[in-house]
Amino acid sequence: MKLSKKYLNEIEKIKRLENIKFLQVVNKLLAKSIGKWKKYYAVEKYKNGEFSFGQAVKFAHVSVWDFPQLLFDKKVYLNFDVEELKSDLQTIKWKKSII
Repeated sequence: MKLSKKYLNEIEKIKRLENIKFLQVVNKLLAKSIGKWKKYYAVEKYKNGEFSFGQAVKFAHVSVWDFPQLLFDKKVYLNFDVEELKSDLQTIKWKKSII
C-alpha cells in the first residue's frame, strides 16, 4: 500500500513541526482518526436503532455523560422508550441507595 504524495508531504510537515519520527506521526494521526470514526459510527448505529445507548457508549469509548453531546452535535435525539426509562430510574435508585 502506498500513501499519496499529498499525505506524505503533510506527514513530513508534522514530523518537522513536532520533532518526532515518521511512524510516531502516523500512529498519532491514526489513533485520532480511529477514535473520531468510532464516535461517528456509534452515533449512526444508535440513530438507526442498531446500538443501544450503552452499546454506543462502549463502542465509542466515551462516558455516558459525553455521548449525549455527540448526539446533540449530530442532531440525533435520545431513543428512550418507557421500559428503558423505568430501567434507568431503577438503576439510579439502586445506586443512590448504595451511597
